[in-house]
Amino acid sequence: MTRNVDIMTLLDPSTWEGRIFSGEWFVGSGEHYQATEPATGKSLGLVGSATADDVKAAVEQATQAQQDWAALPYIERACVLRRAGELFEKHHKEIEDWIIRESGAIRAFATHQTRSDGTGECYEAAALSAAPYGQLLRSQQHRLSFSRRLPVGVVGVISPFNAPVTLAIRAVAPALALGNAVVLKPDLRTAICGGVLLARIFQEAGLPPGLLHMLPGGPKVGAAIVDHPQVPVIAFTGSSATGRAIATSAAQSFKRVHLELGGNSALIVLDDADLEKAVSAGAFGSFHHAGQICMASSRHLVHSSIVHDYVARLAEHARALPVGDPARENVAIGPVIDAGQRDRIHQMVTDSLDAGAHLAAGGTYDGLFYRPTVLADVPLTARAYGEEIFGPVAPVVSFDDLDQAASLASDTGYGLSLGILSRDVARAMTLAERIPSGLVHINDQTVNDEPTIPFGGVGASGNGSRLGGQSANLEAFTESQWVTVRGEMPQYRF
Repeated sequence: MTRNVDIMTLLDPSTWEGRIFSGEWFVGSGEHYQATEPATGKSLGLVGSATADDVKAAVEQATQAQQDWAALPYIERACVLRRAGELFEKHHKEIEDWIIRESGAIRAFATHQTRSDGTGECYEAAALSAAPYGQLLRSQQHRLSFSRRLPVGVVGVISPFNAPVTLAIRAVAPALALGNAVVLKPDLRTAICGGVLLARIFQEAGLPPGLLHMLPGGPKVGAAIVDHPQVPVIAFTGSSATGRAIATSAAQSFKRVHLELGGNSALIVLDDADLEKAVSAGAFGSFHHAGQICMASSRHLVHSSIVHDYVARLAEHARALPVGDPARENVAIGPVIDAGQRDRIHQMVTDSLDAGAHLAAGGTYDGLFYRPTVLADVPLTARAYGEEIFGPVAPVVSFDDLDQAASLASDTGYGLSLGILSRDVARAMTLAERIPSGLVHINDQTVNDEPTIPFGGVGASGNGSRLGGQSANLEAFTESQWVTVRGEMPQYRF
């Protein structure tokens, strides 16, 4: 059973405003951060922030608490995770409202993060607690030989702004379920949904003190977590540039890092695809959550025989999509997270137009609301083709045959997600085998994720590590240990 928490009190600001969390709420050593609603600029409250000293104290506390947590019967850890999932369900409306206001998500995306990912990740983690954690191994000698998985100790989780609940809980929940403690640094721009919420959920779920630490802050706080010698595993989701810096730093102390980074994912539309459905899929893949998704359909590769119709229909979709404040209007697209992100998107669009791309729709903004944008005839040298956009922009490039499609799709340092649309599934599958990608979706756009699957990219999209699913989470958050047992000690010739 969940604790008796009244509806609309889970994120009561009187609990967390101006504070950080280490089993209890207290004022951190860092300066307060003004959380704002991107759609209106209104204040959502003061977020407490941490410093490197707070990280040091949190890791020391986590290290001590983790041993007792790991020693508990698995069923006790599972019960905490199940209660956490129930709390996501019980308070879904309140949580969704906060996600909408703080991150600019529309209601459907906020619901997905709460009901599918928040609840789902906790329930999957509860089951993970009871998963087999070892196997018997054959030995040439007369002894019992087996391997077993043991918790790593303290896991550092650094999460981004774009899907604050999903991209934090998918590491926090399995790490806790497997007997670890967690130090979480959410992005300051969404520290309430990506940090405060998780602290409150697990606090009310009965997680013992000292096992989850929520420390919002800037790069110095993240660096303190990465560099701390008692944090052997780092789970980071964010930009490829920051991931590269984390990997470089972690290599100095041989830490294990799980990097889920950027993308420049291709959506390939073959000549036999259902055009109207393909356009709908393409619009969702590029414009959902204002394109602020690592798996977004960043490059539309369309067969030359249908490309003109595809661009025309995609532009119609873009012009018809309502853009506005998702907390107060029924819209398809909300604001981007801040002015810096907006200006980067617009500069990339204007640079691509200067390079020779044709503007078929959009290309304008009002405040932080960027209109869905379609770029046609995009040169391969344009920024919108070669770089991750992270905005509601759909660059379209044509191809003549499958060899060219494979070459174009592979012509990127990224390798996160791939979508191929065709009535001929076998042909699409064969094409997919020629394109490096961590995720492949036949007859669907590129934005897909579930708590039960191993998620990750290759190349600049990640280091090949995976989060999600039983085997991937065991690999991510435990160490393998070989154990042998003899009935009697052998006599050696020494």
